[in-house]
Amino acid sequence: MTTSTRGAVKVPAVLVLEDGRTFRGRAYGAVGETFGEAVFSTGMTGYQETLTDPSYDRQIVVATAPQIGNTGWNDEDDESRRIWVSGYVVRDPARVPSNWRAKRSLDDELVAQGVVGISGIDTRALTRHLRERGSMRAGVFSGEAIAPEAELVERVRAQPHMKGASLYEEVATKEAYVVPAIGEKRFTVAAIDLGIKGMTPHRMAERGIEVHVLPATATADEVYAVGPDGVFFSNGPGDPATADGPVALMQAVLERRTPLFGICFGNQILGRALGFGTYKLKYGHRGINQPVQDRTTGKVEVTAHNHGFAVDAPLDRVSETKFGRAEVSHVCLNDDVVEGLQLLDQPAFSVQYHPEAAAGPHDAAYLFDRFVSLMEGQRA
Repeated sequence: MTTSTRGAVKVPAVLVLEDGRTFRGRAYGAVGETFGEAVFSTGMTGYQETLTDPSYDRQIVVATAPQIGNTGWNDEDDESRRIWVSGYVVRDPARVPSNWRAKRSLDDELVAQGVVGISGIDTRALTRHLRERGSMRAGVFSGEAIAPEAELVERVRAQPHMKGASLYEEVATKEAYVVPAIGEKRFTVAAIDLGIKGMTPHRMAERGIEVHVLPATATADEVYAVGPDGVFFSNGPGDPATADGPVALMQAVLERRTPLFGICFGNQILGRALGFGTYKLKYGHRGINQPVQDRTTGKVEVTAHNHGFAVDAPLDRVSETKFGRAEVSHVCLNDDVVEGLQLLDQPAFSVQYHPEAAAGPHDAAYLFDRFVSLMEGQRA
């Protein structure tokens, strides 16, 4: 149950973590209560893209940048049809948005979509707490939803964990749709929507690709009914260990040796399809300033991340799989987490980060060109 903060800018609010730590501040966005996994994002810009990224489903996002909302909210930068975060935590919300594209304030949009948030807390202390103890379940309570702390902590602890959560079908499209190629059509790609961001098919369309976006439950017959030159597996939320259906579909694609590209959740699906395990990171990678090395070229990229799980694959050797040899192609320079995989005996690769995002600003755009090259090679 949520209500508006309009005319009530000093409504009290409290953020409660499952380990009992609390942070008191003011309501931001809608007033009420919300639950989710508390995570932090290190991007200084791009909050609109973050909030509308389906990969953030069931997460309470903490903005580490001290001031949020300066550029307001526009009608062009949404990555999906709605805000997906469970809650939003900021230190110093902008009082007045200032940008020529802004249509309304961030606060107004949070209210309109019923997103409960909190402002005026020490987000640096909160981020340090999550780094030391790991991402954890949390709740934001404001107005009449505030109760004695012991009661709120118990309510937070009653919420489900992110580990074991199957969320990708919640956020995926229910009906197939087509994003036409921009200019001359060169290829057709079947994109499996596990939580796809709007910019992803756009990046492919820019390269002359007609993208058929299919539901997460698509079968191999439905994929090949569109006559794809390549198959793409998108980003998405939740624990990849629950995604048995997408793993089976990817294995069917690999068996046909169709050019394949996956990002984020799609990278984890490829890892599982090849026989690797996955695991939950302590606090994950989220933000637009993460350094990743492409081990095939030695190049270091500034990349955009949003993942709390990773692939458990060896960094020091080529692995033998049922689909041929595989190796880790990209690695995070902060902590050696696997950030990409590639097969050496057939046209398939993936990355854990988001090449459609303008983080570097275009350090990772070449990955879409690499996908095009695989399809050109297969056609030849």
